[in-house]
Amino acid sequence: MPTPMPGKKILFISGSVGLGHVSRDLAIVSAMRARCPGLELSWLAGSPADRVIRDAGERLLSDAADFANESAVIEQSSCGANINLVRYVFSARKSWLHNIEVLTRVTGRERFDLVIGDETYEISLAYRRKPRLKTCPFVMIYDFVGTDSMSRNPLEILGVHFLNWAWCGGRKPSKPVYDLALFVGELEDIPDKSFGFGLPNRRDWAKERYRFVGHVFPFDPARYADTAAVRSRLGYGKEPLVICSIGGTAIGHELLDLCGAAFPIVRREIPDLRMVLVGGPRISADALAVPEGVEILGYVPSLYEHFAAADLAIVQGGGTTTLELTALRRPFLYFPLEGHSEQQVVVAGRLARHGAGVRMSLSQTTSQELARAILANIGKAATYPPIASDGAEKAAELICELLVGN
Repeated sequence: MPTPMPGKKILFISGSVGLGHVSRDLAIVSAMRARCPGLELSWLAGSPADRVIRDAGERLLSDAADFANESAVIEQSSCGANINLVRYVFSARKSWLHNIEVLTRVTGRERFDLVIGDETYEISLAYRRKPRLKTCPFVMIYDFVGTDSMSRNPLEILGVHFLNWAWCGGRKPSKPVYDLALFVGELEDIPDKSFGFGLPNRRDWAKERYRFVGHVFPFDPARYADTAAVRSRLGYGKEPLVICSIGGTAIGHELLDLCGAAFPIVRREIPDLRMVLVGGPRISADALAVPEGVEILGYVPSLYEHFAAADLAIVQGGGTTTLELTALRRPFLYFPLEGHSEQQVVVAGRLARHGAGVRMSLSQTTSQELARAILANIGKAATYPPIASDGAEKAAELICELLVGN
């Protein structure tokens, strides 16, 4: 039963890189409004998530224009389709400090009853170091726990241990700064291993501290079960359709080039094949070298609808995109970013557990090999079971309970 909360003011900070998390944030907010009518929501987010929030008709604070562009930072830290999370974190320190200044300015000017941060690690660290900055209850949203070294480089191993020590608080962790920690996913999504030498087990540690809400989607998968109807609504014909996307950053645009190179090879076997490359908001069409016949799109709102229409999707290993494809039960090939421990370990492990997708490696895949994979999987029926999609409602329930208690 709805619990009206007129005048309750919430600041939602969508802090993740790219576009993966802003859609789930909007889904959680929609569920919160249904459960607690009268909430007043304000937003902070960097580019390109700010565009999605603005297009959704939400109140995006003018201070968002001053929020650091994490997508640009991680792009600068990458090397082609290879991104090391440790390198990124240390590169992002300056922008994180800047974001704290923006948050302090906002909360000093305007009183909020609750602050919600989606992967806003800089805020969590700032609240830990300077408790006076926290002026109201704080909710933190996670979808992975800890990081892993992807090489035997001693500096990377040391950096990973330092980050994991900071994450769990060492051997004797102090009281967390958040009042509620939500984990988007399931307990099994967290590796059953320690944060590092002398540190606690990740899964056990998270089980004690996080509330698990399951998967959050901005759509009901049942509404997209009729592929033909979705295709008709979007203007696609009956031709075999392949949708290729790398998400909200420019990292890994080489995958789109590879898809284009595979297109004429596949067309020898499937003459009416239609391939659409989605460059997203940070790749211009002229930056891609693709053969004639391949379509190129920029930013596509509600990209999941196009995934639902596809006979095959080719994507990077992002957690949001691959889970959307799993929920839609579409066949897909995914290429985890090399060096990216979350995609290589957490996301790939989750997909393996669900039996969804075909894992591939960009550095080890030629255009001929990709063409063979396309031919082997296009139109293939999904054999993996449906997954729960009520995470937004569960998250909203827990957040509203916190508001009632305060």
